[in-house]
Amino acid sequence: MELINDFLVNANSWANWPMFVLLIGGGLFLIFYSKLAPYRFFGHAIAITRGKYDDKNAKGDVSSLQALSAAVAATVGLGNISGVAIAIHDGGPGVVFWIWMTALIGMCIKFYSCSLSIMFRGEDSEGKLQGGPMFYITKGLGEKYKPLAIFFCLSGIFGFLGVFTANQFTETFMSVVQPEESLLALGGTEADPLFNWKLIVGIVLAIISSFVIFGGLSKIAKVATAIVPFMVMVYLVAVIVVMVMNASQVIPALKMIITEAWNFKTVVTGGFWGLVIIGVKRAMFSNEAGLGSAPMYHGQSKNDEPIREGLVAMLGPFIDTILVCTFTAVVIILSGAYLDDSSGIVMTLQAFRTTLFGVGDDLLMIIVTAFALSTLFTYSYYGVKCLSFLTNAKIGRYYNHFFVILIVFAAVASLELVKNLIDLSYALMVIPNMIAVLLLAPKVNAAAKKYFSKMKHEKA
Repeated sequence: MELINDFLVNANSWANWPMFVLLIGGGLFLIFYSKLAPYRFFGHAIAITRGKYDDKNAKGDVSSLQALSAAVAATVGLGNISGVAIAIHDGGPGVVFWIWMTALIGMCIKFYSCSLSIMFRGEDSEGKLQGGPMFYITKGLGEKYKPLAIFFCLSGIFGFLGVFTANQFTETFMSVVQPEESLLALGGTEADPLFNWKLIVGIVLAIISSFVIFGGLSKIAKVATAIVPFMVMVYLVAVIVVMVMNASQVIPALKMIITEAWNFKTVVTGGFWGLVIIGVKRAMFSNEAGLGSAPMYHGQSKNDEPIREGLVAMLGPFIDTILVCTFTAVVIILSGAYLDDSSGIVMTLQAFRTTLFGVGDDLLMIIVTAFALSTLFTYSYYGVKCLSFLTNAKIGRYYNHFFVILIVFAAVASLELVKNLIDLSYALMVIPNMIAVLLLAPKVNAAAKKYFSKMKHEKA
């Protein structure tokens, strides 16, 4: 595991800069190129999501709300609850400011990429409608760009493994339940005394995931739409209670985020730019903008209007990063948990335990369980699509077996290894996806011009 980790650390240092330039530079270009259109029509996006413009005759498998719920299911979850803690552990409170900036840019990237996912839909080997970066690369840019689509799918096979989720869920279970003391002492290895318990948690998680994963997309969408909105609400209520009880410390916590963001003497590896890159990586992990995963879900929407779908998708980064990440960060800072040496979910659990009458960690355990399962269901679907594109739909389904086995591996792996594997895979996925989005942006602008003028016409 140490050998793999060393390789991943080196590879990440090479992949970081192209990812950073394409995500931030490309995203800023899109904001100006769109003349702020996604932000100007924020209210309209909410109306679409509420189902005001649903077309029952449109092609697709799921409604726009289900697609958004499923995409948010994959993003609101451990990326926000433990991803923020990892960011603060690695870069201090100031890193949250750079997470915000990346999320605002990410809203525009999602608008473009998810509009493209409807504009250039394809079919798999079984004739089923599909969407996603591999289809807008090959159909929008042409067959000569197919190597970009292949590169995206190869990176996606590793990027969409549920390893981070499985790892952080196991950490939560160990930290809250403490099975060695409360249930049964099973022992472990010299390096990890809890190894046997982690293995059992991994196996149980793999079995539960299998039931839904092998049921297909409609089952995933149903489960995600049932669990996620409710759990997001429970989480937000818990966080708001903490903030109300510690109201006097909320403003100082937010001030700290803003002042520390410009700390040029930061102790982070790579100094100030190291701090910014941590923020960008964790924001991308939190809301997946630029990654190309959301277009795969939104490409399945019952919607024949690309711009409408793009506007719905744009709400994702706002919900999960501007709202959920900020709340998590404020709780971590005002509780003082960020001063501990713990990282990941353990830091967030500590913050909740100290601020919510000593039972906050138990509540978070329930929330994390729901988020972990919904994320695993969604990710397996993304991986199947990547393998199906590289081979065919029949072989693509075998990805689920690989996915389930890796859940067990992730439960016993170190957070460092899992984090580095996902960071590298994500950075490699951003590169082909953002190249395609930037090259196809004029087509989205042309469609947006038509859509918005038609909308004005209808109002008039």
